[in-house]
Amino acid sequence: MTVRDLIILGCSSQQPTRYRNHGAYLFRWNGEGLLFDPGEGTQRQFIFANVAPPTVTRIFISHFHGDHCLGLGSMLMRLNIDKVRHPIHCYYPASGKRYFDRLRYGTIYHDTLTVIEHPITEEGVVHDDGNFCIEALYLEHGVENIGWRVTESDSRKFDKAKLDAAGLKGPLIRQLEEEGRLIINGQEILLDEVSHIRRGDSIAVVIDTLPCQNAIRLASHARLLLCESTYLDEHRQLAKDHHHLTALQAAEIAVAAQAKLLVLTHFSARYLDVRPHEREAQTLFPNTIAADDFKVVPFPVNPKVPV
Repeated sequence: MTVRDLIILGCSSQQPTRYRNHGAYLFRWNGEGLLFDPGEGTQRQFIFANVAPPTVTRIFISHFHGDHCLGLGSMLMRLNIDKVRHPIHCYYPASGKRYFDRLRYGTIYHDTLTVIEHPITEEGVVHDDGNFCIEALYLEHGVENIGWRVTESDSRKFDKAKLDAAGLKGPLIRQLEEEGRLIINGQEILLDEVSHIRRGDSIAVVIDTLPCQNAIRLASHARLLLCESTYLDEHRQLAKDHHHLTALQAAEIAVAAQAKLLVLTHFSARYLDVRPHEREAQTLFPNTIAADDFKVVPFPVNPKVPV
């Protein structure tokens, strides 16, 4: 089974601190690496996290404020140096195309990397390749800013006890999956009798926004919601002035969306300790954790979740 986790490569907001780098978030999932909002220094954070940069297969930019994109150019150059042969899909607001190009071609290097750009112009499903379905909705941050929802495809899970009872193994299982039914010792075995469809998990990434319905839509029943919580609720007016969320507001989104797990991030440099953010959100949504640089958050498969 492939690894399924979220690695926090940085969790600060606009200003990095002694202990928190600019934000960057890597989901390792179904053999791919989904990198969200690589801020300045992301390439180096991979080294400290002991993760090989070629793990990355897709890069998402929510918007082109510096703390969400300044690491893009160096990450692409690093993947180029590593002679990555798989394509790198890049998703970003189409209105920021000029910034994307400046970041990608900001220095001299021999470019051999295959970058497939997905400039987003409309909300909804923006990519579905059978492995992941990617949805984009606009958030409220004063500039064009995208929140993301990524859903893996459904999969079929076999019940080993039922397979054994039916005398099925090896090539017979593959044949049953292809044909839907088999005759074993004169008895018909249907595929659905020995297996079920497991609904694919979804993750949501909501970074830099005021409270809005699109944040709730993105997070609806998500297995994991990664959500900004720049301020504590005692600084709610600051959050409003700067188009950000408080920890309590992030929890309100998680509750309304019926998400399974809330991971708080994008903390203002004014806070040396983010445990108060975690405690504040937990008063409303207990299954909350606060990000720390290099924290690893697993979200393993639950094989008992049927369609």
